[in-house]
This record gives sequence, structure tokens and C-alpha cells, in this order.
Amino acid sequence: MSGFDENIVREYFELHGFLVRQVRKYQVQARRKVAEEEIDLLVYNPTFAPGDRDPNFLLFASELPYLHRAVVVVKAWHTTHRFTPNLLKSSSEILKFLGKNVSKAIEGSFKETDTTFEKATDLKRILVLPGLPTSEPYRSESIQLLREQGVDGIISFRTMLLDIIEKIEVNRSYQKSEFLQILRVLKNYDLLKDSQMGLFKD
Repeated sequence: MSGFDENIVREYFELHGFLVRQVRKYQVQARRKVAEEEIDLLVYNPTFAPGDRDPNFLLFASELPYLHRAVVVVKAWHTTHRFTPNLLKSSSEILKFLGKNVSKAIEGSFKETDTTFEKATDLKRILVLPGLPTSEPYRSESIQLLREQGVDGIISFRTMLLDIIEKIEVNRSYQKSEFLQILRVLKNYDLLKDSQMGLFKD
């Protein structure tokens, strides 16, 4: 299932013009992950232009132009169980990708000839989660804990899925992506609606 979740994230970034590299094709189960196996995806924005600010911590489509390159880790559990501050404190696995040994393992992953970018601060660490708590103070506490641990940004699956559904065109065939093609078919038969279309219900 993790491959499917990573595919959603890949499609999201590719629809926004990013180049995406999957670090590995296998799932680690019978042993502890080595450093480079903690990373799911590497993303690179070829149209990035140095701006006056970094992307916001809560990443939406409008923030992606400010993102140059990033390591992405996908934590997906599509159930009613939500991410909470207690879950973060009790599970060391969620933030293992922030370790120094992981950073060393990915140092050579982005080889560029353009030297105008600051390498040390340019690489962001992004966590993809099912979602944050909706009520306070749990939401703010979760964000604070993630920032303190070194996470540069988070994206929720709901944010990605809504954005992907909105961008799917029913008159275009997405035969190279089963995921996008399924969404197109569902949208074509009015089984999926754009998020804006739900704003003006009777």
C-alpha cells in the first residue's frame, strides 16, 4: 500500500511541474532501514527562481513555486486515527528521516551546475501526513513539535487529493497513470466533483 501512497504524492508534485525521483522500489519489513531508505521521494523544481521567502510550513499548491528541492517522507494511515502530539512523542519512526546519517546519505542526490543557490538551506524536509488535528491546542502543538524536530513543511493527503481532482480534465486520457485515469473516469461519470462545485449546494 505504501507504493500507492507514494504514487499519489508523486502525481501531485509532477502535476505542479516538479521532477520526482523515487529512492527505492522495495518495502523494508524484516530489518531496520538504513539511512537512505528513510526517504521516499526526492523532488526538484526546475522552474524555481530565488525569491524573497521560503514556502510556508503548511504547504498548499500556492506555496510550491517557492520550493526548490526537498526530501519527502510519506506517512499514510487512511483511517479515522489522526496525527496527534502524543503520537509524535511516542513514535520515533515518524521523524527518523531527520537524522544526520540520512542527510549524509542524500548529499549527492542533487547534483547541479548552478551555484547561485545556497545548498545548506535550500534543501527542505517535507512530511506528508493524513492530516493534523483540527482542534486547538493540539493543532498548534503538533506544528510546533514538528518544527522543533527539523521538519520544514507538511502536506496533507486531503490537500493533495483535492488539488489533483481539480486538475483532472475529463476530456484528456491519462493512460500513463492508472491513478489519474481512475480519477478521470470517476469524474466523467459525476462520481467525483471539484471542490468548488460543492460550495453552492442548496
